[in-house]
Amino acid sequence: MMFPLPFITIVMPVRNEATFIAFTLRSLLSQDYPHERFEILVVDGGSDDGTQTIVRRIASADGRVQLLNNPRGLSAAGRNIGFRQGKGDLFLVIDGHCHIPSADLLSETARCFCESGAHCLGRPQPLDPPGLTPFQHAVALARASRIGHAGNSLIYGQHEGFASPQSNGAAYRREVFEHVGFVDESFDACEDVEFNYRIERAGLTCYTSPRLTVRYYPRESLLDLLRQMRRYGYGRWRLFCKHPRTLGVQALVPPAFFLGVCLLLASLLVSISGGPIAPAVLLAMLMAAYIALVLGQSTAIACVHGWRHLLWLPTILFTIHFGLGMGFVTGMVRTALARLRALYPVRPAEANQ
Repeated sequence: MMFPLPFITIVMPVRNEATFIAFTLRSLLSQDYPHERFEILVVDGGSDDGTQTIVRRIASADGRVQLLNNPRGLSAAGRNIGFRQGKGDLFLVIDGHCHIPSADLLSETARCFCESGAHCLGRPQPLDPPGLTPFQHAVALARASRIGHAGNSLIYGQHEGFASPQSNGAAYRREVFEHVGFVDESFDACEDVEFNYRIERAGLTCYTSPRLTVRYYPRESLLDLLRQMRRYGYGRWRLFCKHPRTLGVQALVPPAFFLGVCLLLASLLVSISGGPIAPAVLLAMLMAAYIALVLGQSTAIACVHGWRHLLWLPTILFTIHFGLGMGFVTGMVRTALARLRALYPVRPAEANQ
C-alpha cells in the first residue's frame, strides 16, 4: 500500500442482530488492512437474541473486537459511543446486518481519504446481497426504483466524485466531530442524514465511491417493511423540524398520499351513509391515477428483472409510500399536540376531574 495507513475505528451500532453479526464481523476481521491499524466497536443497544454472546465469543478470540453497552438503545446514541470511545483517525460506520463484498473496504477507505482529501466519504448501499428471498429481491428492486426512493439519493448509484454527504455519508475524519459535534441523540431515524446535513452546511467535503460499496439486507416481510418506513417517515418530519430547508417536494408526496388514502376511506363512509358522493369520486380518480403509476413502474421493473417480481412490486411500493406518509403525519400530529399542551396546560385540579 503506497499511501498512509491511518488507524480506523469501525463503529457498529446493533440490537438483535444474532442472525448476521458473526458473518459481518468475520468479513471485517478478514480485511486486507494491517490488523494492528483498525478496531471494531460493537455498540449493543440491549439485544436479547444472543447477539452479545456471539460478539463476546468473537472478541475473546480477537482483541480487535470490543463490545460496548448502549443504555439508550437508539442507533444515534450507539454511534456517539463509538465516536467518543474509538481511537481512530478515521471512523467508519457499519451496520450489523450487511454484506461486505470485498476484502479491501478498509484499504479503499484509507485510499479515498488520502487521494481526495475529503472530510467524509459516501458509499453506495444497495439492497442486493446474496441469498435473498423472492420477496426481499422485490423490495430491493422497488427501493432502487425512481418512485421507491429519493431521486437525488446516491445510495443506489455508481457515482464517483465529490457530492453531497446527506444521502450516503458513512465514514469520517476525527476532526469532523470538532467541526459539527456529534450525532443528535433525539433522533430515532434519519440521524445519519441529519448529521451529514450539518457536515455539508459546515462547508466540509464529501467524496463518494462505488469502491466502498456495502450491501444491506432488505426487510423480510411487509409488516417489517411498513415499520421501517414509518420510522423513516417520522425521522423525515424530525429532520424538517430541525432543518426546514431539508423539506422538498419529494418528501411531501408520501404524507399527501397517506392523507389521501385516509380521506378516501372517510369520504366513502360518508357517501355510504347518504352524504355527498362527489368528494369520494374525485379522490377515487386520484387514487386510480396513483395505482396506474405504480402498476406502470412495477411492469417496467419486472420487464427488466423478471416477471415473477410483478406479484410483489405493487404491494411493496404501496407499503413504502403508506409507511413513509404514516410516519411523517404521525410526527405532525405529535408536534401539534405537544404545542397545544404547551399553550393550554392542564391544571392539576382539571386533570383529576
